[in-house]
Amino acid sequence: MAAYQTLEVRRDGAVLTVAINRPDVRNAFNDVVIEELASVFAKDAMDSAVRAVVLKGNGPVFCAGGDLNWMKKAIHFTYEENLRDTRVLAKMFHQLNTFPKPIIGVVHGAAIGGGVGLVSVCDIVVASAETVFSLSEVRLGIVPACIGPFVIAKIGASHARALFLSADRATAARAKEIGLVHEVVATPAELEPAVRKILENIVQCGPNALATAKRLVLDLSWPEKRAAQPDCLEYVAKMLADLRVSDEGQEGVKAFLEKRKPSWLEGK
Repeated sequence: MAAYQTLEVRRDGAVLTVAINRPDVRNAFNDVVIEELASVFAKDAMDSAVRAVVLKGNGPVFCAGGDLNWMKKAIHFTYEENLRDTRVLAKMFHQLNTFPKPIIGVVHGAAIGGGVGLVSVCDIVVASAETVFSLSEVRLGIVPACIGPFVIAKIGASHARALFLSADRATAARAKEIGLVHEVVATPAELEPAVRKILENIVQCGPNALATAKRLVLDLSWPEKRAAQPDCLEYVAKMLADLRVSDEGQEGVKAFLEKRKPSWLEGK
């Protein structure tokens, strides 16, 4: 099994557990996390002995979105550099979304931005009741573009409009109501027993039948089919790259990093 800088990966029998292991930065995304998630799902998780993958985050939260240092670096990217960056991000989410084995998401603390994207590409999601979910990108002058196809496929256009445009925080109970989460447990300590029960059912199923069942859902769901199209992935990558280099996107991210109000809130 490969060694990873940002992930803790272990296999217990037929189950591979992949944990984002950056608790000091609340498991925030950067280019290394993206690259390593793509790698572990292309290599270790594809081992024929692996029947299911558990995706989680070490420390106090599941995933708090973009890493501040990564965001600082991206501010100075050219459009072409941003486009390369966003294409890699969109491709990684697509890879996990179409991964041919069950992915069980185990969520606690918070899932923000890209963290919601990870939740959206999981097949079954268990969250603890204290978890908060947020798609707050518009506050920074950008949008949840690269995760958009997968979030919309998961919760539908109506709920996506509400969350994308309000940048509001949703509780675990609300996340369950809209289909982002499938089961809510009272405390983080109850996550492991709940996941164990799910895995007990999964490992009794035929591996090929599981892969085919997942493909069936993707093939017969219009939003999922659209999300799988190369033109859709390119569309969202270009959208985010455009906004990252726009005046508003630059100002919003800089204001966030500098812990001040963006220019559109001056005087308010």
